[in-house]
Amino acid sequence: DISFSVGHQRISLLLVLQGSLSVVAAVLVALSIGRVLESRIMRTAELDHNLRLVFSKITRALLVLFGIVIALPLAGIDITFLSVFGGALGVGLGFGLQKIAANYISGFIILLDRSVRIGDLMTVESRYGEITHISTRYTVLRSMDGTEAIIPNETMISSVVVNHSLTNRELRLNLPVQVAYDSDVEKAMAVMVEVARRHPRVLTTRDPQAFLREFADSGINLELVVWINDPEEGQLNLRSALNLEIWKKFQAEGIEIPYPRRDIHIFNQPSTQQ
Repeated sequence: DISFSVGHQRISLLLVLQGSLSVVAAVLVALSIGRVLESRIMRTAELDHNLRLVFSKITRALLVLFGIVIALPLAGIDITFLSVFGGALGVGLGFGLQKIAANYISGFIILLDRSVRIGDLMTVESRYGEITHISTRYTVLRSMDGTEAIIPNETMISSVVVNHSLTNRELRLNLPVQVAYDSDVEKAMAVMVEVARRHPRVLTTRDPQAFLREFADSGINLELVVWINDPEEGQLNLRSALNLEIWKKFQAEGIEIPYPRRDIHIFNQPSTQQ
């Protein structure tokens, strides 16, 4: 008896309950089947990881939609009635949900064009870290200090992002070192290169190099350039290890690392009269 009409469809409380139960049952079955298919798709080694994510998410969405389309007619609800909700959804997208829709569409674009993959090292709006998760709405960027940033997928599409490992994982590190003017510069450069070659993380395919950058106020500025292919292991620990070993070698070889000094010369100081 509790009912109302929407177009040609008469909606009653019993019909709403039947439709709700049917939809819930169909969605649960669709999600169960989707989990099974998703696990099989994710184990397919022939496909790229991003494509596996796309196929699994599309499969789950289609199964849920297919289940709802089947459940509603079984409950006695005409599926043309959904056109009303489709129009309401379109109005909602136009007024307030465009950001959400843009994030979902951007998520599928990211997964399909494979410009961003799980494990990539990226800089997004001054945040540097490793991509640990990609969903259809957001991307998780884990920084080296353990914090995780939830970045909307629209940001990944509409702004400039730096992917440090898109084509390869090789990364260059520059280590500045200053020596005194009375030091043997060539010997200091040779020591720096030798220290870099002995470190296991420094690539041997790209030979470390030392350069004389400039003549500064307090000393001569040198720079050691090394390449690594495991940036996810951290850069500060490598810099610290190389700098510490260079410091030890410089002390053994008598190479001085200067500190800022200022010499003050006073000329023609006037005598003080009482």
